[in-house]
Amino acid sequence: MPANSEKFYLVREDFLPDGMKKTLEAKKLLEGKKVDSIHEATKRVGLSRSVFYKYRDAVFPFHHMMKEQMVTLFFHLDDQTGALSHLLSLVATAGCNILTIHQTIPVQGKANVTLSLNTTGMTIEIDELLHQLKQVTFVNQVEILSSGVS
Repeated sequence: MPANSEKFYLVREDFLPDGMKKTLEAKKLLEGKKVDSIHEATKRVGLSRSVFYKYRDAVFPFHHMMKEQMVTLFFHLDDQTGALSHLLSLVATAGCNILTIHQTIPVQGKANVTLSLNTTGMTIEIDELLHQLKQVTFVNQVEILSSGVS
């Protein structure tokens, strides 16, 4: 593998070391202009500046990696009138551009839907959108099937 080749991994937050989590917190403070300097951000989150500099260019929230991306979501739904329309409304309200829709014919009162979305214009984080979608009564399952550059 070439020396300048980068590999990326998606890691659940509870598996990240504290230094990485605190680096993410400090970066969020800086991006939100809640602090004026790296020194102030690292002090507020209880992180040394050396650890911040070690991780700052290597650790990013998932939603930052989603910019200019396409995401494919899979849904398992109850067969209810207006279910797909409601789902599409939630996705559109989040700022996603719907690229493709595939819905199976309902069998035993259940249907599968796959949506391909351009997330460039998202106004919320992908995990918040997934949370909102999972709260809908007719949604039995939501999964990210894939994500990649659109």
